[in-house]
Amino acid sequence: MAQYFTIHPVDPQPRLIRQAAAIVREGGVIAYPTDSSYAFGCRLGDVAAAQRIRQLRGVDDKHHLTLVCRDLAEIGRYAALDNWQFRIVKEGVPGSYTFLLPAARDVPRRIKHPRRRTIGVRVPNHAVVQALLADLNEPLLSSTLIPPGAAQPLNNPNEIRSRYEHVIELIIDSGPCHLEPTTVVDLAVSPPALVRVGRGDPAHLGLAAAA
Repeated sequence: MAQYFTIHPVDPQPRLIRQAAAIVREGGVIAYPTDSSYAFGCRLGDVAAAQRIRQLRGVDDKHHLTLVCRDLAEIGRYAALDNWQFRIVKEGVPGSYTFLLPAARDVPRRIKHPRRRTIGVRVPNHAVVQALLADLNEPLLSSTLIPPGAAQPLNNPNEIRSRYEHVIELIIDSGPCHLEPTTVVDLAVSPPALVRVGRGDPAHLGLAAAA
């Protein structure tokens, strides 16, 4: 049975953040809010928990799980960025963007896309996520909380609870999030490619959405 924490979206309670981080460290899968939508998350190095997220999403290893990072400096420890990539990413963090980038050399193979050797990274603009990442002192491995076959992520914490309380370890309720997932930008190709247009405005990055 999942634990259920009600955490303030602007001023998160430190005690609950510490407990949430402990659940992640112990191998738990959590549902948590972001600046775009709710997401599943687990500890970066937990192979079993990452596989559980893929099962919950109904995706295989060709689907990028995202490294949710604290800031641009943390992205730089996991991704290899040229100057042009750095300039685009800098405009989108923090914010509702996910960037596909070449993985740094020492990133474990299981985190990379199996053929492209890329990773997905993002920095949410949400106080609860930032507090959780600060306590963990490493990125969360994450995926948008979209049920298999659904077009949109779940937005209601009570609905998330009724659907997933027996298969994950924690649900963080910080109120409704936006219904749009992140905008996904592939920066492993030149010119950059818009994979998905979501909450983040591509124009803010100097990119144009497809007509």
